[in-house]
Amino acid sequence: MTPEIFSPGAVNPLRRLTLDQLRCRTSLKWRTYPEDVLPLWVAEMDVPLAEPVVEAIQDAVALGDTGYPAGSRYAEALAAFASRRWGWDGLAVERTAIVPDVMLGVVEMLKLVSGPGDPVIVNPPVYPPFYQFVENTGRPVIEAPLGADRRIDLGALEAAFGRALQGGGRPVYLLCSPHNPTGTVHSADELAGVAALARTHGVRVVADEIHAPIVAAGTRFVPYLSVPGAENGLSLMSASKAWNLPGLKAALAIGGPDASDDLARLPEEVSHGPSHLGVIAHTAALRDGGDWLDSLLAGLDDNRRLLADLLAGYLPAVRYEPAQATYLAWLDCRALGLDDDPAAVFLERGRVALSSGAPFGTGGAGFVRLNLATSPEVLTEAVRRMATALA
Repeated sequence: MTPEIFSPGAVNPLRRLTLDQLRCRTSLKWRTYPEDVLPLWVAEMDVPLAEPVVEAIQDAVALGDTGYPAGSRYAEALAAFASRRWGWDGLAVERTAIVPDVMLGVVEMLKLVSGPGDPVIVNPPVYPPFYQFVENTGRPVIEAPLGADRRIDLGALEAAFGRALQGGGRPVYLLCSPHNPTGTVHSADELAGVAALARTHGVRVVADEIHAPIVAAGTRFVPYLSVPGAENGLSLMSASKAWNLPGLKAALAIGGPDASDDLARLPEEVSHGPSHLGVIAHTAALRDGGDWLDSLLAGLDDNRRLLADLLAGYLPAVRYEPAQATYLAWLDCRALGLDDDPAAVFLERGRVALSSGAPFGTGGAGFVRLNLATSPEVLTEAVRRMATALA
């Protein structure tokens, strides 16, 4: 079955595909669980591709343009997007490098600015690969938990920097911005505070900013490299989350003005990992996919409101604060009495797949992460099923 192609400026892309169409997909989201399970877990969206992306890929395939990636068009498209969307004109194309994806880019940045055994500071609850990828490089993780308001606790961060520096070496702070799973968008003042602490303590900052284009109405994303004091920072960005392109691998590493030497040391073979079709798709999304993105953002705002209403009606004991960014919902299920892993109960009894909170580190037990980038109908049925799991 061929999915319907979305046209820029048309209706909400989250309403365009039926459940039967989605079940024809062969990706991780739709093949991990049996067909009676509604999958609202991994970060894939239930949307057709934006038409400019489809056209770019089709044109490349028709031309046989399926070789190795080259050139700076991706970086140029991202720089123009950053200027339009965030008012940031500081993304210098000459201080970028193509990497296979954001997390592999994070690993390469860690290799550039630290060594095996050097600690990496994170803000839990946080994206589980922050632990997995970092530890696989031989670097220990030090936690600086978010505050009760789900924002960066600068006091906890400074204490973590102090612990990291006790053993010497070159500590790195791995910043998640916007934050996954909470959807918090760090303010300019908060990020400037981070940069000041990092400078004072000699800690390098690597920012995962993959969710940057996905912000709620009335919210402004602030690139870490745009704040004072972040000149030696490194950032990873991609179009993969905002335009649903994780299978078309490509991302960009971006350096601040004082990080040019770091990127110059990036091994040449790293640039061979991204997909050329991925670079083409991401470039088209950033350059020509703005109308589609705007329709998506409006649909996500609707789904955040819908989820709040559904939880209030079906699961009032679940605490939910609509996120400022991402298409993820961080649900506090501790009052339900389901122990540390409510996701297991919702899967077994309700046939809804959510992400368990425990792998997100300190503060994750008793929570679940729900992917609300789906149709209102699927979202409604999922919450109904979650409620039946408690009956």
